[in-house]
Amino acid sequence: MTSPLRIRAETSAADPHSMRFVLDRDVQVGSLATFRDAVAGRGAPLAEALFAIAGVKMVDVAGAVVAVVKTDDMAWADLKGPIANALRSAIAQSSAPLGQGAGTLGHTRSDAEIRLAVQDVLDRQANPAIASHGGHVSVTDVRDGVVSMLMSGGCQGCASSAATLRGGVESMIRAAVPEVSGIIDVTDHDAGVTPYYSAGPTDEQQPKRPLLYRPVPPDAIMRENDQFLISPDYLAPRLGMDAEALRAGLRSGEVVSQSETGTGEDAGKTRLIIRSSHRVWAAEIASDGAAHEIPAPRAAAKAAVAGNVLRDRVRAHLATLSAADVPLTYGNLARALGLYAPGSIARVTQALEATMVEDAESGAPFLASLVVSKVGQGHAAKGFFQRARALGRGPSFGEDDPAYYHREFTGAVAMLTART
Repeated sequence: MTSPLRIRAETSAADPHSMRFVLDRDVQVGSLATFRDAVAGRGAPLAEALFAIAGVKMVDVAGAVVAVVKTDDMAWADLKGPIANALRSAIAQSSAPLGQGAGTLGHTRSDAEIRLAVQDVLDRQANPAIASHGGHVSVTDVRDGVVSMLMSGGCQGCASSAATLRGGVESMIRAAVPEVSGIIDVTDHDAGVTPYYSAGPTDEQQPKRPLLYRPVPPDAIMRENDQFLISPDYLAPRLGMDAEALRAGLRSGEVVSQSETGTGEDAGKTRLIIRSSHRVWAAEIASDGAAHEIPAPRAAAKAAVAGNVLRDRVRAHLATLSAADVPLTYGNLARALGLYAPGSIARVTQALEATMVEDAESGAPFLASLVVSKVGQGHAAKGFFQRARALGRGPSFGEDDPAYYHREFTGAVAMLTART
């Protein structure tokens, strides 16, 4: 007999119109799907049931996580109940609630596939609206998941083109093609009819800015004795961790920072680069203190890729274990991966935390719960609970840490058992 479906609703601090509904099992085993509207949801029982609810605007499903975007005029208090009922009903009544066109979790598209997917999103969803203003957006290149996009027609040089890309097209692309790691505007806006950056007789020509060149809040970076101090509350989420883990990483050397002073045309500017084992954050600070986020330098990005490689090795190894092999210690895991040098356990710990980011995004049980400091202690290390809470996947209301850990561990073991 199938147990009742448990659903946990999670709000989004970044988008008040978006909410995640986390289930205790996959909607459709190992599958994902995005339904931009009711038309796209035809043939998928789950989507049809959700779009039948007034106020549901978009639905995205990945494993056991259903993300719903609502219209501006509706309140979550009125929607959460009907959405939960629709989820339970559709999953109970259909063996394929996402329909036959659902994708597969874990499949990573190549750059060529990403290019085709992004261009398809542009042609179907963005360009019809942009064309009404005489413009067009196209993909010119994809390298390591970074998409270069060219604006033409009325968009070239238009003063509102940055807002068009950042506010609409970027979010559209990232929702439909999660493999995209960055988006760059390669348009020569100075050559357009209304140039982006005017250069009059006394104006200094401004450099072209990538699409992700975003302002940093004034209170997030402070200067003290010729050193820049970054607010942990601001930086930590950008490195995929919480503030306490960031401070610990900086003390232990697991999080590395460096600064570069500009010369020549960049004199007076400072570039800050902060790197964890799997993510990089970079910013450029002008002489007046104004700061903007910038794409990570290639060398730092490569170092982060190395961290991702270890993350994937850790995940692959844990997936080969049986229920009788777990839990295992951090040291045993490091040795199983052939890591004996000083600092190996710290590297493995960072890699495990990186798997938690992936599992949180897909709604899967935390594989990291299979690894503990000491077998027999009954639960994971303190860092496991810190990262889980930072990812919005900590203990439920009224649930203590041991009970929460047991739940995650049991789910991870069940996943191992299902694979064997």
